Amino acid sequence: MRSKVIERARLQLWAMWSAFLLAALFLLFLSLLPLDTAPALWAGPDLLLALALAFSVRRPEYLPALLLVGVMLLADFLLQRPPGLMALLVLIGSETLKAQSTALRDQNFFMEWLSVSGILVAVLLSNRVILAALLLPQAPLGLTLMQSAATICAYPALVGAAHLLVGLRKVTPAEVDGMGRRS
Repeated sequence: MRSKVIERARLQLWAMWSAFLLAALFLLFLSLLPLDTAPALWAGPDLLLALALAFSVRRPEYLPALLLVGVMLLADFLLQRPPGLMALLVLIGSETLKAQSTALRDQNFFMEWLSVSGILVAVLLSNRVILAALLLPQAPLGLTLMQSAATICAYPALVGAAHLLVGLRKVTPAEVDGMGRRS
């Protein structure tokens, strides 16, 4: 009986890892599609970053660091960003949110959104500061701020879609024991 429960939990873990990987690859595919050849006047949301942060805060065990770094490093290569910089910054932001996830468990969605927004802005502005310090070319500040705002605004819709499509939800009080650990 116990082995069936363990096997079901292991299957659920692998299913969610696969769901994150497939969603990330789909979002990368969408961002690489040549939908318009004219330069964009506005920056759309970074849905991959928002997805990673949503997984980190809602179900930290479903996003291991190695999977996150692998996906973000692939995104760095495909989107022609400096390899590893955004992957490192997203990993730091994700681990920060994972550390806060137990405190955010009992909070409402607005507090989660506020925490994710702070980490998101910190990641995007840190990326900008590091690129400036290394004298590397970067997008104008207005586009970076626009992308931050668009990502923050898209976060609730992305969390809703992740909840409906793959069942990504916060840990419920019934799933933790008296010490705050997942049972």
